[in-house]
Amino acid sequence: MIKEFVGRYQVHVSNRSFAEVVAALEAAVGSVECEVFDHELSEARDPSDFEARMHTHESTSGFMRFHTIDHGAWLAALGSSGQARMYTIGNPLIARTMIKHDLGVGLNVPVRIAVYQEPSSGKVHVSYNLPSSLMSALDNKDVSEAAHALDAKLIALAEKASGVKA
Repeated sequence: MIKEFVGRYQVHVSNRSFAEVVAALEAAVGSVECEVFDHELSEARDPSDFEARMHTHESTSGFMRFHTIDHGAWLAALGSSGQARMYTIGNPLIARTMIKHDLGVGLNVPVRIAVYQEPSSGKVHVSYNLPSSLMSALDNKDVSEAAHALDAKLIALAEKASGVKA
């Protein structure tokens, strides 16, 4: 089956430096990178213990970072230049609000957010796909409602990191 849907790509163009935007984003997002998530999952004694463990890794945004790809680092290794990072962020406690209605949600959570500096202008962009637009392919009212709440959290994070309203 092939299903077409319309995705919504959002960009905040910041006057802040790349380093400032990255620092603001990383400060607002907790981290479970480097096997931390797997460790917490294996150590959790029951659902309430797992939930408590996840709360310890949230930062002010309610998100945690699962993975970071520094595109600038690998570009430099290939003799090119550019400042760009892509983050996979989420929170299993937020994902639960959607995935309980449709396991297909797992294709699009955790979400991704990118920070990159446009070479021609020097402006720093914070970009992401709105989760609700990606989840629209599932045609599930309950998923859509929860995904809109996730949109709001992601927009707030991007606004905080970029200093620019949506």
